[in-house]
Amino acid sequence: MQRATPLFHKAVSQGENKLMKRVFVTVTAILLGIGGVSAQQDILSQRQTAMKENGRNLGGVLGAMAKGEKPYDQAAIDAALAKLADNAKAMSGHFPDSTKGLKAEGKYSASPKIWDSRADFESHIASYSKAISEVKASVKDIDTLKAAVPVLGKQCSGCHETYRLQNS
Repeated sequence: MQRATPLFHKAVSQGENKLMKRVFVTVTAILLGIGGVSAQQDILSQRQTAMKENGRNLGGVLGAMAKGEKPYDQAAIDAALAKLADNAKAMSGHFPDSTKGLKAEGKYSASPKIWDSRADFESHIASYSKAISEVKASVKDIDTLKAAVPVLGKQCSGCHETYRLQNS
């Protein structure tokens, strides 16, 4: 035998259902927003990691060998150039539109000019990638390494002068 539900109780239950739906939608929206911010911070972190890795490979490996601070090691040179090439291929993906204006932790952030002059930025990446490929094909001894390091350094600084901002 089923009990009859009073009309008042039914109205309260429907009101509670509407409230629960609103609460659910609001909480979901907040969580998605937090997740989006977290994803953008992950992209900034990946961008910084790649840039620091480039600095270690160019300055700490290739530059150090070219200056005579480290002994010449073709395997280490090849590995450093391979990592630079990998990072160059991924470079554009480190600057999605959703990260425009976000300030990274540390000394530097990306300039809004990246997004305002996207074609020019992409041409810098293409030029950098081409320079890495040429250096990979040409470096076979200390003399060719000494000639190649400034070429790569100029590629990096050319982009940084335009597209990198110092955080205050």
